[in-house]
Amino acid sequence: MGKDLADAYQEARNVFAEVDDALGQKLSAIMFEGPDETLRLTENAQPALMAVSVAVTRVLESRGFSLKDNAAYVAGHSLGEYSALAAAGAFSLADAARLLKIRGQAMQQAVPVGQGAMAAILGLDLETVLRAANDAEDGEICGVANDNAPGQVVISGHVGAVNRAIELLKAAGAKRALPLPVSAPFHCALMRPAADAMEHALNQVAVKSPVVPVVANVLAKPITDPEEIKKRLVEQVTGMVRWTECVGWLVKDGGVTQLVELGSGKVLSGLAKRIAPETATVSIGAPADVDAFLAELGA
Repeated sequence: MGKDLADAYQEARNVFAEVDDALGQKLSAIMFEGPDETLRLTENAQPALMAVSVAVTRVLESRGFSLKDNAAYVAGHSLGEYSALAAAGAFSLADAARLLKIRGQAMQQAVPVGQGAMAAILGLDLETVLRAANDAEDGEICGVANDNAPGQVVISGHVGAVNRAIELLKAAGAKRALPLPVSAPFHCALMRPAADAMEHALNQVAVKSPVVPVVANVLAKPITDPEEIKKRLVEQVTGMVRWTECVGWLVKDGGVTQLVELGSGKVLSGLAKRIAPETATVSIGAPADVDAFLAELGA
């Protein structure tokens, strides 16, 4: 992850080195060389994904494309909200890396292994999934973690409640209702200890107004106030990632005509094509993507 960027650009190498220094570990070595199971640990994966997104941003900025001048808004999915805020200058890169390390550790430790679960529900609308999750609780916790795109919703909670919800949703006509191979039940009330940890951590760092507004996961609306940014990031730990609404707001209310995904992979571009199929999307995660995007802009 990120090695092609580091090989091609000094700006990317600087980002990865700064993240390594902030964390006091050679995260870049794990990113470039593995092992894969170590990189996938949430305490490593979260700052690693952020580092790649910021590296791409810094490379583009060094070649004349700045968020301040060329973007109307930024947004990120779950941990990606920290990436968006770091890219837009609300956090220093070092603080973003440390916050995500804490976030990953706190989320992992919030629920004993084996007690929580998540499941992807395909082919049903959000309201149907919300009702089933509520009906499945029976004294436990089950809720919607991610509203990713029309017909793609993720639920989270206690294992028993999630399993009951899966059966209810299959009966309701879900195309698929699949348990996910995750280490913890993210974005549900079981994450309250992690939310408390993030509230403490966020109060220890300086947060500035981003150079462009960030569309917050839990609101699906843009915010710029540093205190509100901290508040919404705390809420995000236990709250639903309203991604369908976030992208919908950008296109319908924000007047956005092109969605540009910066970082590793093309997942968000794929979701955007389902949410706003008429809106142009582009993913930039490798040197060839950078060159193509800048050529398109005439930069």
